[in-house]
Amino acid sequence: MNPDNIKYHKEHTWVKVSGQKGTIGITDYAQDSLGDIVYIDLPEVDISVEANSEISEIESTKATSSVISPVSGKILEVNEDLSESPEIINEDAYGKGWIAVVELENLSELDDLMDESEYEKYVEEEAK
Repeated sequence: MNPDNIKYHKEHTWVKVSGQKGTIGITDYAQDSLGDIVYIDLPEVDISVEANSEISEIESTKATSSVISPVSGKILEVNEDLSESPEIINEDAYGKGWIAVVELENLSELDDLMDESEYEKYVEEEAK
């Protein structure tokens, strides 16, 4: 089960907010769709990112996929463990498989994102 304080983007990324910081990753649905993840191009620390823009690329045995940031802000930290072991995303998409932490620029952007039940409905619709 996914934690309640996570918001979802239609490009299958999530953000978990704690104060002015947001931890970003890809959803379980996304990692499952991609299959075995073999590489991730991590974003750089200290760069500013815009909501709805690409922050990273993930390569799997099936495809290369863009990671779209659900929020705007400055990247404070990236998950270096993924450089050596990108498969952590497959194993724990909402925990150890996080990609980056950003300093949130605009908390009102969170209102444009989906909660868990909205995201589940969205995924069901997309699967049809």
